[in-house]
Amino acid sequence: MKRRRLLGVAMALAVGVVLTAQAGAAQAGPGTYNVRDYGATGNGSTLDDDAIDSAINAAASGGGGGTVVFPSGTYRSRTIHLKSNITLQIDAGATILAHSSGMDAPESNQWDQYQDYGHSHFHNALMWGENLANFAITGSGTIDGGGNLITGNPSSGQADKILSIKRCTNLSLRGITMRRGGHFMALINGCGGVTIDNFKTIWSESGVRDGVNLINSWDVTVTNSRIEGSDDAIGLKSDFALGQTFESRNIRISDTIVYSHENNALQFGSETCGNFRDIRFDRITILGAGKAGIGMVSMDGAIIEDVHYKDITITKAASPVFFKIGERKRCPGSPPAGRIRNITLTNVSGSNLMAPAQPGGGGAREYASTITGTPSVDIENVTFNNVDLDVPGGHPASDATRVPGEFLTTYPPRDYGTRPSYGWWLRHVRGITFNDSDVSFASNDDRPAFITDDGANIVINRTRAERGSGSAYDVGFSDINGYALRDSTNTSGGELRLRATNSTPLPGPGPSNRHEAENGTCDGTIDSNHLGFSGTGFCNTTNAVGSNVTWTVNAAAAGPVLLKFGYANGATVDKPMTVTVNGAIVGTVAFAPTGAWTTWVTAPANTSFNAGSNVVRLTATTAAGGPNVDYVDVEASGPAPSEYQAESCTISQGIVESNHAGFTGTGFVNGDNVIGSYVECSVAGPVTSVAVRYANGTTTNRPMTLNGATVNFPGTGAWTTWNIVHVQLSLGAGTHLIRLTSTTVNGGPNLDRIGVVA
Repeated sequence: MKRRRLLGVAMALAVGVVLTAQAGAAQAGPGTYNVRDYGATGNGSTLDDDAIDSAINAAASGGGGGTVVFPSGTYRSRTIHLKSNITLQIDAGATILAHSSGMDAPESNQWDQYQDYGHSHFHNALMWGENLANFAITGSGTIDGGGNLITGNPSSGQADKILSIKRCTNLSLRGITMRRGGHFMALINGCGGVTIDNFKTIWSESGVRDGVNLINSWDVTVTNSRIEGSDDAIGLKSDFALGQTFESRNIRISDTIVYSHENNALQFGSETCGNFRDIRFDRITILGAGKAGIGMVSMDGAIIEDVHYKDITITKAASPVFFKIGERKRCPGSPPAGRIRNITLTNVSGSNLMAPAQPGGGGAREYASTITGTPSVDIENVTFNNVDLDVPGGHPASDATRVPGEFLTTYPPRDYGTRPSYGWWLRHVRGITFNDSDVSFASNDDRPAFITDDGANIVINRTRAERGSGSAYDVGFSDINGYALRDSTNTSGGELRLRATNSTPLPGPGPSNRHEAENGTCDGTIDSNHLGFSGTGFCNTTNAVGSNVTWTVNAAAAGPVLLKFGYANGATVDKPMTVTVNGAIVGTVAFAPTGAWTTWVTAPANTSFNAGSNVVRLTATTAAGGPNVDYVDVEASGPAPSEYQAESCTISQGIVESNHAGFTGTGFVNGDNVIGSYVECSVAGPVTSVAVRYANGTTTNRPMTLNGATVNFPGTGAWTTWNIVHVQLSLGAGTHLIRLTSTTVNGGPNLDRIGVVA
């Protein structure tokens, strides 16, 4: 903790500070504590940390916390001690400047053998807090290490970071700038509910390593920021510094500029004891990376999954993309190799892809994008959609014979040296798909564009690759169990040349009447992380009302058709979508749960096509979005449904009416608003599906059971607007009863007719 002065001087100062604080607090108003009112000078030379701590303590003891204000000035400081329910407001023109000595000593840590020194200790910082709740730093001022913070292991009285916080909830960093931060600008470990907005770190001075490290953290949002570092700029890590593992999850980073002069711009690891999932990067500009622009390594047993990058621009990166599983095992229990799986990159572009010039010269480094597991653990289910990279090139054909080592205990991209391919080098992988992507070079390169060694289910689809003047082939597969090279060309329009060694191709595409979701328009992402799909992937729709999948289908002649939608729904509830053809509503398909995301089934809908072009669209009707949609099969002459008018069936607790236009037959059934009212029709089998035409002029779902299975009947917008819900039902030959029974006190919708398909 804080160093102690001579007792007499300290007591005199304490009395003065208390008196001033009382007057200052009254002048500042409730909840606001000006550090100058507690003795801070802001003159840049006097040590102001005692006064700052006094203001923080006064705010923390005020019952509900408060705002500690730093007006314009330079506040030279040793370690500042943070408290819960406090906001540090650093005004424009205000700087908190680190002193060169007298910082708090690092606390002991029995777990420090599992991570670097800087990750293991938190107290040796310009400011630190522990077990905080509701803490924020705001304003437009600066926190400056002043060149006094250490980038390595600090000596006694030295600090190696600006801000370190462990175990916190509701942390906010807004508007401020950090510079010359030592090992870390901000080290955040074991925190939930983190908001970083309009935040800036500056690397272009001495005394800088990492920008922001989010370690063992969850429910994180980073927006509208510029994060720079000499080492990792934004690092997502999971060390063992807190004596336990955490799951890092629900992290959203968007609309941010990132730069790493010597290392990684967006990086997972290398510290990876705990797992990571549900992480999104959107609209990120990477201005440079001495190692990887998009980096992900699992070195210590972590599972990294459900990570998605979208709208990313990369320049000046040594390796645009680098994913690796290693076996360093630097966590208790020597864990086995981890996993990297279920990753998508969409709308990613890269140019001028060489590392920024390094201090001391030596030339800029460049390495092909790399995805490599271990001989026993594959990287799985990674999909690249519209990923375009323009690499430096300039390598001879002889480099295509290189065989990089495994390097299981180290993680830098440079370990592998020059790759045998110029665009993408993949090894120990499974379920990798490239869609609508492009790779080219600035200088002629005679290596292949793609090489994949040891893997399964590798698909390159509608992708373009530049051909070197002396290259022997464009795409190489070695020891691959299932590969496909489809509709892909070189930059001159010719087919890509394939060399496959000890490898087997995947089966061809589905039937000619099949229209894959990845070839339509998907309001979401094209994924391939759940096996069993057709084609090269499926549409994972956005979880929102109105998200959709659209196909354009040509028909030789007008007439009835049967649409069969291939889908998987691993949730426990329906994910209904409305079917429209050429803008007209055909009905709503329930898309009932299938039991697992890897269990694929079909759901039918009957309609009619025009001759020529027809637009088929599925649109989600709930905030949960639709299921994973694989394809639509179009049977040119689908069976016509047998129709049964509701008014001709058995009615319990309801009446036949005709006061809402648009019904068929002589009327519709308006059931009583009670639980248990029903309509029961006797139908001829066999039956494979049922289509119920209904209207619901309310905004509330009116569910019913159909032979015991719940069917949702959402609002149609008006009682005169009729929709159709399709339900799968398997009944054999003979006569059967189909009963629709209301399940709520609101009753069911108005029922017009029931159609059954054999």
